[in-house]
Amino acid sequence: MTKIFNDPADFADEALAGFCDLHSGLVRQVPGGAVRRRRPEQPKVAVLAGGGSGHYPAFAGLIGAGLADGAVVGNIFTSPSAQQAYSVAKAADSGAGVVFTYGNYAGDVLNFGMASERLAAEGIAVENVLVTDDIASAPPSESAKRRGIAGDFTVFKIMGAAAEAGAGLADVVRLGRKANNLTRTIGSAFHGCTFPGADTPLFTLKDKQMGLGLGIHGEPGLFDTDLPPAKELGQELVARLLAETPHGAGNRLAVILNGLGSTKHEELFVLWLTVAPLLRAAGYTLVMPEAGELVTSLDMSGVSLTITWLDDELEPLWTAPAETPAYRRGNATLAGGLLSEEAYDGGAEAIAFAATLDSRDYAANCAAALEAARKALHDAESHLGDMDAVAGDGDHGRGMVRGIDAATAAACAALANGAGAGDMLGAAGDAWADKAGGTSGVLWGAGLRAFGESLGNDEAPEPAELAAAVTAFAARITDLGKAEIGDKTMVDALLPFAETFSERVSEGILPELAWAEAAAAATLAAQSTASLRPLKGRARPLAEKSVGTADPGATSLAMIFTVMGPHLVSAGKVAA
Repeated sequence: MTKIFNDPADFADEALAGFCDLHSGLVRQVPGGAVRRRRPEQPKVAVLAGGGSGHYPAFAGLIGAGLADGAVVGNIFTSPSAQQAYSVAKAADSGAGVVFTYGNYAGDVLNFGMASERLAAEGIAVENVLVTDDIASAPPSESAKRRGIAGDFTVFKIMGAAAEAGAGLADVVRLGRKANNLTRTIGSAFHGCTFPGADTPLFTLKDKQMGLGLGIHGEPGLFDTDLPPAKELGQELVARLLAETPHGAGNRLAVILNGLGSTKHEELFVLWLTVAPLLRAAGYTLVMPEAGELVTSLDMSGVSLTITWLDDELEPLWTAPAETPAYRRGNATLAGGLLSEEAYDGGAEAIAFAATLDSRDYAANCAAALEAARKALHDAESHLGDMDAVAGDGDHGRGMVRGIDAATAAACAALANGAGAGDMLGAAGDAWADKAGGTSGVLWGAGLRAFGESLGNDEAPEPAELAAAVTAFAARITDLGKAEIGDKTMVDALLPFAETFSERVSEGILPELAWAEAAAAATLAAQSTASLRPLKGRARPLAEKSVGTADPGATSLAMIFTVMGPHLVSAGKVAA
């Protein structure tokens, strides 16, 4: 397990700061991540890799000539926020556009997508390239749903080399997507990884067993089996990848045998003695293969095998020089003059609040509601994490705590500066999304902002206005997440709450009674998700494992709404 840390909550931030100090000749830290120390002499496309921490050298370790121009770095196993992605892009952009590239996870897609919209609105050319190489996470017929694992590295390398050679944004994107379409990965775990400060790993395996088909966020494998000798493991991995050979693929391969955190290089070398001969016997030429740690999962014991079928266009990019803190190939030259050391604030602006006294009074109630939610989530953090670890990465409790802590602090600061309810909840939502990251972070952040925008800053809400704000909260989340009732997400608890509250308010009952009934409906709906198979989110590839366990997102939502109710309805008036 991870043993060297101070406060576990600060681990990712401190690790990034230490990395940037150690490699200050190549990188510099900026809000949200890091970028190259030197800028190009002429505008070039900025290739920005990104995702959660815990995967070193992905993502910051790959910043440098011939590879990434910057990295957007989230918390451990958690997608970065839209604000982080925006900040890094602004720092890395040299005038030729930016491209975000990352694994296909819902939180990353949402946050990088929102950052892209903001950059485009400012006139910056921006694109996104998703990596979907994990053959275990969805069948070939649903390849667009696959998650990105160690194939990230191949795609990043090819895009980075193309940008370094002067390719335009459209070509860098085209080549990245082409590389992704020709890349396949399969992994296996022997022991789970452990978060800093945690007493137990995210998942465990019986002695002398392995999990086949794992992800890089600590998700367990699709099935467990007896741990085979190295020869049999190599045969299994190669056979599964070659069974998915792309139509019309050539006979030259980029190959990565990747350790996942605590697998020794010597073990990889032993496995290579089976992998390489099998690939050569199948008629392939191996082009500059790699064996080592390129995309890890904290201290996980495990291995993955990645194959990219090369052609005349991709091979020179795969073999091109690169120089980064964690990866070097050939002689790469850092182009351009020194980057200015001027501070960059990530686009933060001072806000002047204007609100009525009634709205400021109600804002105090909202702050009390957030504090009640904060206490409840801290109390439930471990339980929510255990629920999430059944079929996910086990970070839901920690992510919710990070989010509510940031939201509460931002709300109190806004309240102290004279904000009304609308602005205060908007500030809380933005802070939640920025600090929590992940899918739930961006959804809760956007939902709270929509709630605040509906309330406004003019007066304390009537019951009907409070119901409209709840409806706006729900609509924003469903519009962003695209989930429906039955998908086994937070929406399974959210929509029953919103519908029940609106119906009871329209019937004229006291708002506190309407809220209590809605909270009870949400709690029951959350409990009922235990029988469902997830159709969205990280738990989807391990759907069967989650049956019997309630959805953690629905559970935490019902919990939050239950404790917030007495504060939010206390200023409401009895409906006529």
